[in-house]
Amino acid sequence: MTEAIGAVRGEAGPPTAAGPVGGLSAHALVDRGPLIAGAREHLAGGGSVLLTGPAGIGKSTLLSALAGEFADHQVLHCSLSETERHLPFLGLIDLLADTGDDVLDTLPKHQRAALDSALLRRTDPVGERDVLGLRMAVLATFRALCASGPVLLVVDDAQWLDAPSAELLAFMARRARGLRLHALVGLRTGPADPRPEPRLCPPPVRSFDVPPMTAAEVTRLLGDLGLPRPVLAKVHRASDGNPFFAMELGRALAEHDGPLDPAAPLPVPDSLRSLMLGRLMALSARARRTLLTACAVARPTLALLRGAGRSEAAGDIAEAREAGIVMPGEVVRFTHPLLSAVLYSEATERERLAVHTALADAVSDPVERARHLALVAPGRDAEVAATLSEAATAARRRGARAAAARLGLLAADRTTEEEDEAGLRLTAAEDALASGEFALARGIAEQVLEQASPPAERVRAWIVLLDSVGQALAELDDVFPRALADARDDPALLAPLHYRLAWRAWLVKGSAAKARDEAATAARLAAEAGDRRTEVLALTKQALVEFSTGRLEAEQTLARALAGSQDPAIRFDHNGPVYLRHRHHLLHDRLEEARAELRSLTYVVRQRGAVESLFMCLYGSSQVEIFRGRCDRALDLADQCLRLSEDSELSRGPAWCAVAFAEAAGGSLDRALAAAERAVAQSEDDGDLLFLPHALHAAGHIRLLRGDAAGAAAALRRVRRMEDEQGLAEPALRRWHGDLAEALVRIGAVDEAAELIEATRRDAVRLGRRGVLAVLERASALTAAARGDLDGAAEGLDRAVAALTASPYPLEEGRARLELGRLRVRRGDTAGARESLRAARRVFSRAKATPWMATVVAELDLLDVGVPAVADEADPLRTLAGVERRVAVLVAEGATNREIAARLFVSVKTVEAALTRTYRKLGVRSRVDIARLAAFRPPGDHPA
Repeated sequence: MTEAIGAVRGEAGPPTAAGPVGGLSAHALVDRGPLIAGAREHLAGGGSVLLTGPAGIGKSTLLSALAGEFADHQVLHCSLSETERHLPFLGLIDLLADTGDDVLDTLPKHQRAALDSALLRRTDPVGERDVLGLRMAVLATFRALCASGPVLLVVDDAQWLDAPSAELLAFMARRARGLRLHALVGLRTGPADPRPEPRLCPPPVRSFDVPPMTAAEVTRLLGDLGLPRPVLAKVHRASDGNPFFAMELGRALAEHDGPLDPAAPLPVPDSLRSLMLGRLMALSARARRTLLTACAVARPTLALLRGAGRSEAAGDIAEAREAGIVMPGEVVRFTHPLLSAVLYSEATERERLAVHTALADAVSDPVERARHLALVAPGRDAEVAATLSEAATAARRRGARAAAARLGLLAADRTTEEEDEAGLRLTAAEDALASGEFALARGIAEQVLEQASPPAERVRAWIVLLDSVGQALAELDDVFPRALADARDDPALLAPLHYRLAWRAWLVKGSAAKARDEAATAARLAAEAGDRRTEVLALTKQALVEFSTGRLEAEQTLARALAGSQDPAIRFDHNGPVYLRHRHHLLHDRLEEARAELRSLTYVVRQRGAVESLFMCLYGSSQVEIFRGRCDRALDLADQCLRLSEDSELSRGPAWCAVAFAEAAGGSLDRALAAAERAVAQSEDDGDLLFLPHALHAAGHIRLLRGDAAGAAAALRRVRRMEDEQGLAEPALRRWHGDLAEALVRIGAVDEAAELIEATRRDAVRLGRRGVLAVLERASALTAAARGDLDGAAEGLDRAVAALTASPYPLEEGRARLELGRLRVRRGDTAGARESLRAARRVFSRAKATPWMATVVAELDLLDVGVPAVADEADPLRTLAGVERRVAVLVAEGATNREIAARLFVSVKTVEAALTRTYRKLGVRSRVDIARLAAFRPPGDHPA
């Protein structure tokens, strides 16, 4: 997760005879947070930055965004083009266009004359004897500009800078020591280019290669075009993450007539086609024919190309490598995917047919061979259909479910047995589901339902439709009656439908009791029909509901699901009992067993499972790593969840939820809250009552950590209401109870907090949830402190610290030590408070829990400077939340925003936002006003 840097203006594409090619959308957002942060820091320290990368990668956008952050500098800008590079001194003219006579009049007469000539402010040209004078004039001019403030040179497309201007800037850069002068330069580079020398930049210089966009960034860039996610994923691959190329491809797709087939080649717009063809046509005709063969096969080696009839392949590939068309290596790889796409699309039908015919004989892989056969043998053919069906099975065994879906559809198109066609299509639809291509699966199912298919195939198609909407089952509420009508009284057809009715009862209707009844019915019908696969799924669902409602028979139900051999398809499914077993471990605080279960399951699911199952394994693993206090690992896993949901058609609500919890544990609270709010909105849009409480818990937890107790209480009260309405009674399921109790205490609802703690404790004792009981001990101590029983609160926190230190939950241990430190501050025990806070800091530091570290460090800072932990009515800062108060105190000490951010372990933007809220709450306009108010805080380190 990174911060958006602003609107993408985009740099022009490579120039044509008519000038630069287009630009990117002015409304799209590009995420380049790490690069921006590094460049910003180096520029702020007085250095220069060189951005390199190919055309269209976004250098101009980044230059503009960075330059805009230095409003206190005089920014001199020049933007160049290839057609103007022969015009001498044009770059210098652009840079000094707004420099007035007041600056130039400070130069000696002969220098002023030389510079005026170069800037075309007089008619006589610069002669050879004036070159040194011109160099000294430029240096003197920039010294004069820097005397009145720092100067930032912004040079865009430096490769087109005219030679005289380049020489002058390099001369000045070598002599810029002591000047408040730095540069921000963008330079186009290719994959085989040597690392450029930053000769235009005053030292110290830091170079950044602008990276390609990720799939998620391309998805956001093209978000307004309404393209399906599989198509967006294909655009990312075809563009190789280049934003200019992605935008051009996206626009061409948006203007495409008719439905978009994710399997079909992308339409390459003329703007990109001409660019790629210009490079390809420089090759010999023989080399282009060899490359056409290479781009038609998955893994083109020289041996395979020779086997396909390209006897001179080695020489042809060497020619292409010399021209920068392909990369070095044993396998032929194009330097950009669009080169391959354009070469294939420009070939004639006859040329493509010849290539696929040759490859069908040359390749040994059955999946690859079947694909080539299908392309050279149109029409229905029983032998080809059988080959394609076998290839689809082989692809499925390998875990290549998307490829299996395509091959299965081809087999359905080629089969001569009409009664087999619907079955082949539905198998392809199920493969599409597994690969996350839900739109394709839906289209196939709807096509089958339009035909007069037998009941078994119709029910199978209805199930594909239901499974294709993920968390948004509410959208298909009318499907169930029609599917049940098709199933009639056949238990084999009714069982999988009742299993999905169990999911509907919980997801859409919010009734755990109804969900359990439907799951039990599905299990009974499946057993009657001899369908062990559906029986295991239904028993697993029944066990999950029983665990969630606090029913003791859940253990026995899970054991029934796990009994006997496991169908591999169920073993690797996130709805199966093996996945549920890790959640069972979590209920009993067995974190290492849960982690081991998920690690082994994830490994196999990556090879053979469905996209949704992989997502849920990553989601569960992220949760476990937060519990274990491995916050950096949790962030990585949550990021994988988000990328997986963006690359497929999975609902993003759960993904944003994973990101929210991980960022709250070890990242940025700003990003955490943004993710939580998106998770809530997405879950509400989907009508997903299963994940919505998770999302609300995330939002409440983050608001509590940010000091917004009222907002936290509102979100978490809603979670409690939802769980009560659903009939849930398992306190270890979501573990929100301690957060709500703390939020209630902080807003003064102490009696409500006590009632919640007591009700939760009864369930935790009945079910033996020791980890929950330890957290409740901390919450109970906070209620005692709020009622003035500081001795009782201290004893309770001591018990909580002891219990949590012995537990596997380091973040909860750190929170207990933090509260003990705060309590000791209130009691006037400065030494004890410092000891507890330092112990909490050690715990959070080991866990890399950045937001919690910031909280503890701020408490220690306040302790060191004698700031009251709890403001009384006479305190002018009493209206400020925790972070705002800490920022205000440090502002009063004279700290800069950057210094405050460093001390509190937050971003500068977080400090700025806190200051904005502080100005509003205190009714002041400046830092000086804050300092004056802070001076009137009541005396004494620790109020009673």
